[in-house]
Amino acid sequence: MTDSTSSDSARLDELEMRVVHQDQTIEDLNAAITAQWKVIDRLERQVARLGERVAETEQAVSEAAPANTPPPHY
Repeated sequence: MTDSTSSDSARLDELEMRVVHQDQTIEDLNAAITAQWKVIDRLERQVARLGERVAETEQAVSEAAPANTPPPHY
């Protein structure tokens, strides 16, 4: 009987250690995902600002008089 009890105790100890390791892995993954979402949000805002700047620049260029057009009497 003690053999069975010690076997059960060893199995229980191993399962508890697995749970602890899995909990730590979950916490590590959660921290990594949270950090990645912060970077993604920052990059999305940066891309949006750059898109606005490109649109503004394109609009300013299209409104400006072309520099290399020949004069009207040409």
